[in-house]
Amino acid sequence: MIPGLHEGTRPHTHTRAAHTCRAEGRGRAGGAVSRHVALQRRAPPRGNARGMRCEGEREGAGSAERGGGREREGKAGKGRKRGGFNPPVPGGGGGIFYSGGAEGARRARCIVGPRWESRSREEAEGEEAARAGIGMDTCVIPLRHGGLSLVQTTDYIYPIVDDPYMMGRIACANVLSDLYAMGVTECDNMLMLLGISNKMTDRERDKVMPLIIQGFKDAAEEAGTSVTGGQTVLNPWIVLGGVATTVCQPNEFIMPDNAVPGDVLVLTKPLGTQVAVAVHQWLDIPEKWNKIKLVVTQEDVELAYQEAMMNMARLNRTAAGLMHTFNAHAATDITGFGILGHAQNLAKQQRNEVSFVIHNLPVLAKMAAVSKACGNMFGLMHGTCPETSGGLLICLPREQAARFCAEIKSPKYGEGHQAWIIGIVEKGNRTARIIDKPRIIEVAPQVATQNVNPTPGATS
Repeated sequence: MIPGLHEGTRPHTHTRAAHTCRAEGRGRAGGAVSRHVALQRRAPPRGNARGMRCEGEREGAGSAERGGGREREGKAGKGRKRGGFNPPVPGGGGGIFYSGGAEGARRARCIVGPRWESRSREEAEGEEAARAGIGMDTCVIPLRHGGLSLVQTTDYIYPIVDDPYMMGRIACANVLSDLYAMGVTECDNMLMLLGISNKMTDRERDKVMPLIIQGFKDAAEEAGTSVTGGQTVLNPWIVLGGVATTVCQPNEFIMPDNAVPGDVLVLTKPLGTQVAVAVHQWLDIPEKWNKIKLVVTQEDVELAYQEAMMNMARLNRTAAGLMHTFNAHAATDITGFGILGHAQNLAKQQRNEVSFVIHNLPVLAKMAAVSKACGNMFGLMHGTCPETSGGLLICLPREQAARFCAEIKSPKYGEGHQAWIIGIVEKGNRTARIIDKPRIIEVAPQVATQNVNPTPGATS
């Protein structure tokens, strides 16, 4: 339960799946998430709904008693209007420690198999309503109320930049990106999941955590939604995530399984965020900086870091809207598995026998040279370098792709939006690959011409 929700807000309750996840999966986050998803797929009969709700309420009540009776407060104010998300943060001790990065996101993200894992392709394609589950960015569940579907996703990451406010915005953008990959542009509700490090001092906690929360809330507001609750826990390290939920009509989302031979692949954010974040940390580590100082300057690193931060915080909402305008056939967002990993996963979901071939890699300026100087330890040239809150990889009709790339750069959508044609869809066996010597597109930083002051109240 989030401590300090507006008085009268009903405490957050958990499903049976969440109980099992928490009880069985304390050791490894990935295993817990997998069990959670697997249990959710076996939806209980409608007659069990009340029983599950009661079980969740009992868990909520137990948590509230441990937290000082907030459950009783929630019941007393049951009829009141739900308040905003504004939790105070519990205490801790020790020093602040930002770690994890996109590699942590790659370990944490749960993509465990094809969407039709337990059914044949023929059975899946014969279903009356569009449905997606394990293996793709979101779940799409047809509701019993005619013509509507529940579209929902959850994700979390670890801090990778040193600006708490921007880290909050990045965490929110990362959660929403899964909806945007389905062409969904409107989110009805968000929850925030917050792990607060018990190694932080009271002073660090009181300064850092409100900025993270504010960044998350501001990004949600920019997306046209709001954060109405969530969950806060004490943890050895900071964890930032959330849940995004919306209810859609069939024309409001695009199922990611309709790519056809002749389509082209478009990417809407440059690669290399992991490299930029890492080398920015290396500025203070002489033995690592010495490996790359001949191919990049300190100014190059600072610009790449700022550009990466702004890109990660930028919503993919504009691209999601343009997917409808230009008749996109499929899409996914690029995060912890890198451009190749996510391209391969998307290819596996296709109804048609197609394969993806990537010819071009748009990369933040100088980061390709840095990666090569490090012996390609990041996997950037191989497409396996993790990204955080990356762009959308979209399958578009060939005749529409150039227009999409031109339109997304229009000033009416604000600054910073970009897109590149990076490959093709051809007849194949549902695989994806990068050619042996892909063309590297150096993406110059745009922040050099902008007044970057991300944190409210910060001074340069």
